[in-house]
Amino acid sequence: MIRVLVSSDPIDVAAEMVSAEQGGAVATFTGLVRADDGVSELHLEHYPGATEAALGKLAEEAIARWSLHAATIVHRVGPMQPGERIVFVAACADHRGAALDACAYLIDRLKTDAPFWKRETVGSERRWVEPRATDDAAASRWDQKA
Repeated sequence: MIRVLVSSDPIDVAAEMVSAEQGGAVATFTGLVRADDGVSELHLEHYPGATEAALGKLAEEAIARWSLHAATIVHRVGPMQPGERIVFVAACADHRGAALDACAYLIDRLKTDAPFWKRETVGSERRWVEPRATDDAAASRWDQKA
């Protein structure tokens, strides 16, 4: 089962939790908006349809690679304040190693493969967030065969 949602609504982690009825492990990751460098607001834009398709493709790849029973990706868009949830990822597998690896894969790859555009507000200045080399390095570790 795959669940992908892109929404401006706050993320309810309990409601998004995947069931482990078929597996023995569920791994999750919840990302929060950081207040790095005095950021007071993060605004995410996306291209509706394309973003959901990209996230769905990542979930399909994770399910195939780790034989998952379920994968969930929920991502916020619009304005958010520091401390708010920006992303929730879950993977259900037979064993913890596969669930943990799949969860890490999903968050690493969505940072580079999903069409989101981030704008930060610091004081009265608004600036677009550039891609980070550390995100590219984290995503590239999954390019090798499992």
